Amino acid sequence: MNEYSVSGPARRSAPSRASWLLLPFALIAACAVVAPAAHAAEAAQEQDPALAQRLRLEESLARIDRQLYTLYFQQAYARYPSIPRGTLEAMAFVATRWQNLQPPRASDAHQHMPRAYGVMGLYHGEGFADQVGDGARLLGVPAQRVQREPALNILAAAALLDRELRADGVDSNSPLEASRAALERYAGFAPGAAKSALQSHARASFAFDVLSAQDKGVNDRGIVVPERAVRWERAFDAPALLRLRAPFVRLDAAADTVEAFGADGGWRIDPREETLRAPAGSRAEAAAAAEKSTDYGPALWVASPYHSDRTSYDSVTIHTMEGYYAGSISWFQNNPYSVSAHYLIRSSDGQITQMVRENRAAHHVGVHNKTTLGIEHEGFIANSSWYTAAMYNASAALTRHFCATYSAINCASAFKGPGGTGTNVLPASVKVKGHQHYSSQTHTDPGQYWDWARYYGLLNPGTPGGGSVIDSFESTVGHFDSSPAYSGSTTGISAASVAERNCTTRKNGECSLRVLLKDDAASSSAWAVRLLSGGGNPGSNAALTRAAGKVGFWVYTGASGMNAAIGVDDSDGTERSVARAIPANTWTYLEWRLDDDAQWDAWVGGANGAITAATVKLDAVWFYREQTSFDVNLYLDDVQVKN
Repeated sequence: MNEYSVSGPARRSAPSRASWLLLPFALIAACAVVAPAAHAAEAAQEQDPALAQRLRLEESLARIDRQLYTLYFQQAYARYPSIPRGTLEAMAFVATRWQNLQPPRASDAHQHMPRAYGVMGLYHGEGFADQVGDGARLLGVPAQRVQREPALNILAAAALLDRELRADGVDSNSPLEASRAALERYAGFAPGAAKSALQSHARASFAFDVLSAQDKGVNDRGIVVPERAVRWERAFDAPALLRLRAPFVRLDAAADTVEAFGADGGWRIDPREETLRAPAGSRAEAAAAAEKSTDYGPALWVASPYHSDRTSYDSVTIHTMEGYYAGSISWFQNNPYSVSAHYLIRSSDGQITQMVRENRAAHHVGVHNKTTLGIEHEGFIANSSWYTAAMYNASAALTRHFCATYSAINCASAFKGPGGTGTNVLPASVKVKGHQHYSSQTHTDPGQYWDWARYYGLLNPGTPGGGSVIDSFESTVGHFDSSPAYSGSTTGISAASVAERNCTTRKNGECSLRVLLKDDAASSSAWAVRLLSGGGNPGSNAALTRAAGKVGFWVYTGASGMNAAIGVDDSDGTERSVARAIPANTWTYLEWRLDDDAQWDAWVGGANGAITAATVKLDAVWFYREQTSFDVNLYLDDVQVKN
């Protein structure tokens, strides 16, 4: 077994209303997005009712524990006032999704990863730093208590971070981004290789993930990370932001125009991807090209030294890391067991890092290494929160690449049965399957919460099992994991506005997405709300087929004068649909055809006012209203695509 056992919304202050706004979008460390995007349960209601039932039970139990953890965080801030509020919650979100990890014995650990303990995921040696022991000494308590007791585990992490912050002269009044260096040292990866450039990348990735969780905020199933804006250009220099795949955009809130990043140096923004680009012909551009995967374009290349000859391309193996993204990158660079994987995928936004070339055998599934390609997914199999829509979408796109490249791997032969907690050896004819499905293996990932039916549908779009609902909101906020005020294009509403799952008002199923819009008293602008899907990052959203395709959603509001539209990321930029009125006090289904030019207008990035690409991505749902001082509640349900 490799399964960890489990023991038992403040908002960001509004950004400046100056003409230009600097905001991160879908931080490719939009790591851990962040309120998690939709996970395995988003499609489970229709495809696997038993899975949906397990997820509801898991959620109800987790909420009880998380109420206690919130109190423990407050106690830690009282004891260590130098720590900026929200940082501990963000660290716990990045490391464990607020799960009290109690790992099995070392011999059962997935890929021999160092075991992590408690709500904060503290390491206890085994190749990484001894955070448990160091924290216990700072508190004056036995290490075993730090491992087992959530309150002491959180205090130990706070003591370790406090030590690093005070060394830098940082306190709770310092800008949030000033904690970056302390977070990098706190991470605890490979102490003997701390000065390695590759290990520095892993540490920077951890700091970026923690800061982006705070920048975007989390409010999901009892996990709350307060939203606080991060000035990213002060946290990392431009080359580092480029390396970390950090999208940035400057938007004129009134004119929706795009400005280049930085006052000099030629840095620019790709307006459709909203991604920072290096100056043409610069060393930074050459370095970025060298850090890009040559096997699979969307991936970042970070080399692992652990690989060997392969004999064939026969199958794809789905893994769960039993750890978090940055830690796994570090481990696969430097470990005594020579373990590795071809690709790693981050939960929050689907960022992909390649560590072994496809023409080499990574060391991830024993005797089958020489014939299979391995994908490690961030997270722990005992916690479904890690399996987000962004992760499923990115993973499925990568596997479709395998199927298109290697004739022996057929996506139609992927496993589509129920997930399970044990091992279940499948025949060689099943070409896409989990670690738990291979012979001679004892590991049980990706486990009971991986939605194989949903994954099969993503691998084989248009086939039975794919489904048409993008977001049902049955178990999470789905792709809509950003606050309504997060986008620089949003005007008129305050940062106190919120989007959260609601299970009292709904059209279908048991839950919907409640969008509470509150007026910005300092602004007289009409409301234009860009409610982002996937944080505004096209890579975090599922593909929509243009041919005879329709995109729509159910919406309800008690307010009059409301209108809605959608934005779609096209091949030449982002197109925005015509607006449709939302009748008050009734559920209404609004829909737009992707192949009807009359229903689209150009927005940014050179868009031509028509959907032209064969496949596109949903960017956002837009809401409009004349300026008002009253609160407005809207409810979204079953965002979907039809053909």
